[in-house]
Amino acid sequence: MKNVLRLFIALVIASSLSSCSYNSLVEKREAVSAQWANVETAYQRRSDLIPNLVETVKAGGKYESETLQKVVEARASATSIKLDPSNLSEENIAKYQAAQSQLSGSLSRLLATVEAYPELQAVKGYSELRVELASTEDKIAFERKKFNDLVNDYNASIATFPALITAKMFGFTSKGYFKADAGTEKVPTVKF
Repeated sequence: MKNVLRLFIALVIASSLSSCSYNSLVEKREAVSAQWANVETAYQRRSDLIPNLVETVKAGGKYESETLQKVVEARASATSIKLDPSNLSEENIAKYQAAQSQLSGSLSRLLATVEAYPELQAVKGYSELRVELASTEDKIAFERKKFNDLVNDYNASIATFPALITAKMFGFTSKGYFKADAGTEKVPTVKF
């Protein structure tokens, strides 16, 4: 009889600890998933602007076709990687980020190349597209930071007691972060 009473008390305590944490963990996991959708939307916006930029550069007459081709290829590579919010591991986010970084690099080279052609800069729409791309890059940075903040909150929650028990019981796993691209820790040299 005493063993049954002890078991009952243990079950009541365990269920009260887990039910409180479970709802909170589900909410945090869903917040991470929703923010991941915002990150993807920001990247999709950039991807959608690229064909317009490429066509505008082509319309300007002078351009370096190799640079344009690299932008188109990087865009195709970046848009081919899709991540399910339930599988946001460090490794998967690193692959996604690498493809997006390759696209960023190609875009930067294209914009730098275009600077050498003043007549292209005069093409209506080019400067508007450049402003849109800059705005989109800011939005991407904002969404990535917000994603990392939510992942931090979620990961901390599943690693602290008593939610740790619930997380292990119900299979909550940690999510990956966006990290700075390789080489960004170096201060760029500016020469005039």
